[in-house]
Amino acid sequence: MSDCTFAGQLAKYKIIPVLVLNDIESGLKRCELLCKNGLPVAEITFRTAAAEEIIRAASKEFPEMFLGAGTILNTADLHRAFDAGAKFAVAPGFNPTIVKEAMANRFLFAPGICTPSEIEQAYELGCRFFKFFPAEAAGGVKMLKAIAAPYKHLGIQFMPTGGVTLENAAEWLTLEEVAAAGGTWLNKADAEGIRKAAELAKTL
Repeated sequence: MSDCTFAGQLAKYKIIPVLVLNDIESGLKRCELLCKNGLPVAEITFRTAAAEEIIRAASKEFPEMFLGAGTILNTADLHRAFDAGAKFAVAPGFNPTIVKEAMANRFLFAPGICTPSEIEQAYELGCRFFKFFPAEAAGGVKMLKAIAAPYKHLGIQFMPTGGVTLENAAEWLTLEEVAAAGGTWLNKADAEGIRKAAELAKTL
């Protein structure tokens, strides 16, 4: 699956819940809540020791979910994530070693970028889809528009993450360069909060 198809797959959902989960039980409950409320997708971050097993269990329990792994900082975790059933992976930064390993194994992987230099280096390695992080702290919508402009003809796309909220998600998602937005606020949102995010995504 190409980067373009990767971006297109996430674009079906628009808002991608970013989850930091500490145990399998709470992880499965969160995934069930997402599925029941119309948002069957998640990036489960490798910030906790439980991430790998949660992905493994959730991919079996909820096969309809488009499950990914986040905070992938080395090639060992990259392989652990996909072996567990992850369908995509993302990182907060651009690490050429991880990008090359993902490309070699045809893993769907989006490196994190927040400068033109990082875009160019990752593009040269074959990336066409990027995580813009930390989205709000790095300058928000105006910053992404500015750094994406010189590369518009290349057809690259982004997933802003970090500071995206229910209130500003629509502004991010109106940018043609943005395929989806990472929703860290959905980590602890209740059913109503998830439903609102799902409804917003459907309108964009």
